[in-house]
Amino acid sequence: MQILLAHGPNLNLLGERKPEVYGTTTLLDIEADVAGVANARGAAVLCLQTNHEGRLIDALHELRRVVDGVVLNAGAWTHTSVALRDAIEAVELPVVEVHLSNTHRREEFRHRSLIAAVCIGQVTGLGREGYRVATELLLDYLEGRR
Repeated sequence: MQILLAHGPNLNLLGERKPEVYGTTTLLDIEADVAGVANARGAAVLCLQTNHEGRLIDALHELRRVVDGVVLNAGAWTHTSVALRDAIEAVELPVVEVHLSNTHRREEFRHRSLIAAVCIGQVTGLGREGYRVATELLLDYLEGRR
């Protein structure tokens, strides 16, 4: 089994950008956490971070027959991208949406996720731990436990 861990814009700056909101965990820390959870359950992880919306959409299209599911922090595209929403729906992969911060406690424009309706679940506000939870949820789903 193989999953994609995908990150959208500005998440390459984790650990440096707004630590009061996003913490001091780096993207490499998160990738290692997710790989640890996945590997312990016999799954492999492909990692992607991009600041280019089309690159993320292209990756979903290209990997739709390679990976079994996706853990996705789409960053700002969560709230703005109909194209990403449509791509998630089109590739028919199970996707768990994850956010470090509780988007519902932040600016009003962050309260609405355009991708939530085409994801199997959403994990928000648990910081670094949220990625482990999202990975477990995805793997449980893929193994038929949910």
